[in-house]
Amino acid sequence: MKVKKARRVGVLILLAGATTSIAQQYEFPFQNPNLPAEQRADNIVSLLTLEEKIAAFANPAVKRLNIPGFGSAEGIHQVVLRAGFGGGMSIPTTSFSQVCGMGETWDPELIRRAGAVMGYEARYVTQNERYKRPTLVLWGPTSDLARDPRWGRNDESYGEDPFLAGTMATALAKGIQGDDPRYWQAAALLKHFFANSNESTRGGSSSNFDMRLMREYYSVPFRMVFLGAGAKSFMASYNAWNGVPMTVNPVLKDIVAKEWGANWIVSSDAGAMRNVVTLHKYLKTEEEVTAAAIKVGLNQFLGGGTAASIKQALDDKRLTESDIDAAIKGKYKTILKLGLLDSPGMSPYSKIGAAGEPEPWNTEKDRVVAREVARESIVLLKNAVGLLPLDRNRVKSIAVVGPRAAEVLSDLYSGPMPYTVSVLQGIRDKAGAGITVNYAANNDDGAAVNAARSSDVAVVVVGNHPVCGADLKDVGQIFNPQDSSSKPCSVPGEGREGRDRLSIDLPSEELVKQVYAVNPKTIVVLISSFPYAINWSQANVPAILHITHAAQEQGAAIADALFGDYNPGGRLVQTWPKSLDQLPPIEDYDLRHGRTYQYVRGEPLYPFGYGLSYTTFAYSSQELSSPNISKNGAINVSVQVKNTGKRAGDEVIQLYVRYPKSAVERPLKALKGFQRVRLAAGEAKTVRIPLNAASLAWWNAGQGGWEVESGPVEIMIGSSSADIKLHSVATVGK
Repeated sequence: MKVKKARRVGVLILLAGATTSIAQQYEFPFQNPNLPAEQRADNIVSLLTLEEKIAAFANPAVKRLNIPGFGSAEGIHQVVLRAGFGGGMSIPTTSFSQVCGMGETWDPELIRRAGAVMGYEARYVTQNERYKRPTLVLWGPTSDLARDPRWGRNDESYGEDPFLAGTMATALAKGIQGDDPRYWQAAALLKHFFANSNESTRGGSSSNFDMRLMREYYSVPFRMVFLGAGAKSFMASYNAWNGVPMTVNPVLKDIVAKEWGANWIVSSDAGAMRNVVTLHKYLKTEEEVTAAAIKVGLNQFLGGGTAASIKQALDDKRLTESDIDAAIKGKYKTILKLGLLDSPGMSPYSKIGAAGEPEPWNTEKDRVVAREVARESIVLLKNAVGLLPLDRNRVKSIAVVGPRAAEVLSDLYSGPMPYTVSVLQGIRDKAGAGITVNYAANNDDGAAVNAARSSDVAVVVVGNHPVCGADLKDVGQIFNPQDSSSKPCSVPGEGREGRDRLSIDLPSEELVKQVYAVNPKTIVVLISSFPYAINWSQANVPAILHITHAAQEQGAAIADALFGDYNPGGRLVQTWPKSLDQLPPIEDYDLRHGRTYQYVRGEPLYPFGYGLSYTTFAYSSQELSSPNISKNGAINVSVQVKNTGKRAGDEVIQLYVRYPKSAVERPLKALKGFQRVRLAAGEAKTVRIPLNAASLAWWNAGQGGWEVESGPVEIMIGSSSADIKLHSVATVGK
């Protein structure tokens, strides 16, 4: 016993000596990668002077301690590296479909791969000797919900459903950050917390709704990304929630930080600090706003929150140095997680951008992902007489007409692209020498009609302009309906950041009518950031495809679909109404008044989750792994899906639930699971979708917590929210 004890003491002495030796290698504890990140971050903050702490709100770099900054860029569907937009030269990067288009893939794994491309490219430009442009915090994914199709930033949302949006945003964040257990490839910063879905009055308006909708709807995608992807940073939105501007709202600290652990980089939106005084009129001075924002966790200010206002708030005793310490600590956790303070080689991402490595956006690897996203985002809205796919043996001439045919348009969150393929170019490339392509941009002097009349098939390419036709440099002004000098978009059916849409009509549908009048084999390609009430086209034109803007492979993807080299399988992520009459006022945030598929009234033009295919699918054999779900348990819902057509294709199996005997008002139906499946002709697969009891809970505001309600739950499997194929009932146990 004495011998064993002596050995243990000896080992402990050796270990203590080794630890002391390791510590002596570092001047400061934060430099030691073997210490916990919390301890390292605390040490950094303790070493900073007050001036350095205040400077950290603008830039956490500390030259004295060899601590670098991380740099940032917009990153919702592309790493945006425009000249003068946070850096020097313009740098082309891979541009994926707009966020609503990424949502229309209903393919989280594919979106994870897109995020991985973005994170890699951000790391590349940071470390490559040619660029050396710090870009390790990407402002994305956007996790706001598109509850109203008039919202000017509709294109930045994964859709109207919280589970779908949260699943897709989680996938993008995982891709951006990478799968290493210790280090991030790049950091995801979510936008914009929360209930930010009206533009024209966003700077001073309040989104009003109860705690149940906060917990069950508006905050869900953010919570899912914070907890599911481990993202830690976000941007507060412009609006207020129930009268309190989000820039200073205690919910940022009380729920987002304390419950979900997201308090590393907490940013205001551009100009939002000033809005608290000038538009919300919630506080009276910049110093008051600065102090209130820091106290709820903000540590990055995009306008306002200057060093002078921080110092003044300290002098006025509105802030303490401890408040500042608590706020800035998360920035140093981010630096540590990015591996910027550790030896080269410790992080698997430290060698990205090494000499001789090709620019990733020029590689086939990144191009393949861009093309897959563009193709999977295509939604076949109509194919009445089997006009699609086109038969190369029968089609000898194609008219390609319309204002969107020869261009790939960027939106506000796009940068330079390495290349673009328009619909016109994609069709020309696909048609080859054997098919004549007749092009007309418009019907001036009857050009479009003449091209359609003289061709076997007409493809009319129409849609919105993502920045209302303006140059990117001219879009800074926010529309203010109270200011007569501030103008909405010139086309009522168009919108963008700062401007909501005034209409959901498509003016260029008139061109569709003119073309169809001379050629009944007319195909509409709608390139849009928004739902449109294309009632006439749906009633008359035989085939309609939808795709969004900003995809560098846009035209190649559409050509693949037109000629049958790809079978469209995308699904809509919003309810497309027939008219504005089906919508509540845009500033009404209470979903229960008839908003989204969860509470829709009347029949829409296209329901949430809708999309067709060139083949057909049969559903059968829905089974539950158990008819009972314990309150802390889960079951699997299985269904057999068979491709009953003659062509391979993708089906998106969607699982919805309903609560027929709930004690509180619940949605008409709610998405709780989905899976995109590729099936060969004649192939059948059994698809299993998990259903957790926790996902069925409602927020009991009286008790301040989630409640899983006992009773029946109707489980519905379908191909859209309106096309339910199979039903079953499970019982949630006591």
